[in-house]
Amino acid sequence: MAKPTSRFVCQSCAAITAKWAGRCEACGEWNTIVEEAVQAAPVIKSTGRRIEFVDLAGSTEPPPRAATGIAEFDRVLGGGLVAGSAVLLAGDPGIGKSTLLLQAAAALAKTGKRVLYVSGEEAIEQVRLRARRLGLSDSKLELAAAINLRDIAGSLEHATDATLVVIDSIQTMWLDTIDSAPGTVGQVRACSFELIRLAKTRNFSLVLVGHVTKEGAIAGPRVLEHMVDAVLYFEGDRGHQFRILRGVKNRFGATDEIGVFEMTERGLAEVANPSALFLAERRGNVAGSAVFAGLEGTRPVLVEIQCLLAPNASGSPRRSVIGWEAGRLGMLLAVLETRCGLRLSASDVYLNVAGGLRVTEPAADLAVAAALASAACEQPADPGMVFFGEVGLSGEVRQVAQSEARMKEAQKLGFETACLPRRVARGNRTLTAPDGLKLHEIGHLSDLVARFAGKAGATRG
Repeated sequence: MAKPTSRFVCQSCAAITAKWAGRCEACGEWNTIVEEAVQAAPVIKSTGRRIEFVDLAGSTEPPPRAATGIAEFDRVLGGGLVAGSAVLLAGDPGIGKSTLLLQAAAALAKTGKRVLYVSGEEAIEQVRLRARRLGLSDSKLELAAAINLRDIAGSLEHATDATLVVIDSIQTMWLDTIDSAPGTVGQVRACSFELIRLAKTRNFSLVLVGHVTKEGAIAGPRVLEHMVDAVLYFEGDRGHQFRILRGVKNRFGATDEIGVFEMTERGLAEVANPSALFLAERRGNVAGSAVFAGLEGTRPVLVEIQCLLAPNASGSPRRSVIGWEAGRLGMLLAVLETRCGLRLSASDVYLNVAGGLRVTEPAADLAVAAALASAACEQPADPGMVFFGEVGLSGEVRQVAQSEARMKEAQKLGFETACLPRRVARGNRTLTAPDGLKLHEIGHLSDLVARFAGKAGATRG
């Protein structure tokens, strides 16, 4: 029986099927299955050179880094670009990926390093127009507009002194040995492998720009995220000027680190103190508001949690969440009703994390509960208090990591009180508060609700 000469591959999850279908059975996406030619598998002979194995107890010097000069970008990378590494930067269209990389590449080029910028989506004059708008025209950045990977690879083979190579974007690259269109699974995988091989052999840093799907995941095969050394997401709401650069994978630094930028007329500006900026427009005398002392990577960040309750007599209350997990809000509402006697089932609940930041850690439970209790009792929270702590299904408030860093950030911004889980001695070490910061410790969520209910009773009385 003759071997098939083509196969059908899902462009969303890389699943392979024997025939075309309108819906992928693996990921559930529609109209993502594309026919691709089957490539012959290479024959590997056992005549390669012998590799050497070393002891686990040995040590090597940390890899050298090239700092771009943009502190927020370098922070997420772990201190700068590592020679021979590959970084994947993904984000929504128009969020500012090209602007960020152009600014970083130009800043590195001004230090005397050779930087190559290959654009597959824009012409050279378009990149020049953006550079003039950003005030980067005097940079010695080298530009090229190309999509043929054979031509790009041939040029990079001779660029022995390059420090950084930017490919914008990997979905536009095309390799003539693969019988499929640019952006397909086969093309993205093959082009990425060839570019990463060149980065490792020529010892330059490689940054690949990747598109994202409507769900926010990186478009193309998931194997691309495993091939690179770091995966960065550039997030933000177009209605806000803030942009968050979040590291979700980094072989040379901490994961879940963030860098904060502000979109201005002159491009992206660094935000050295994001907590002060997120709280700049806060009004402390409004019910339904609480300040959360969060932690993004190694950086403590204070953000405002806003909650609004609206009566709903239809029997189908609405739950709308921006910047937090909808499932966790449902769990917290159930705990407040069942364990604390707070009736919220007849109200629409609208929850928002001010500033466009997305909060993922469970430590935000206590701040969200405070905002909900404040809105339900129509009593503002103490404007000089921050909240952090995880809430369990029985209503208990649990300890969270890095409590000292959270409290130091709150004290630095002028907050007077921290509402946190009841302290528990761990070994010979106990949690201590910074000077000038009072601690309000609670063990159960009902203690927090009683605090707001008591204020409401005193007001009515």
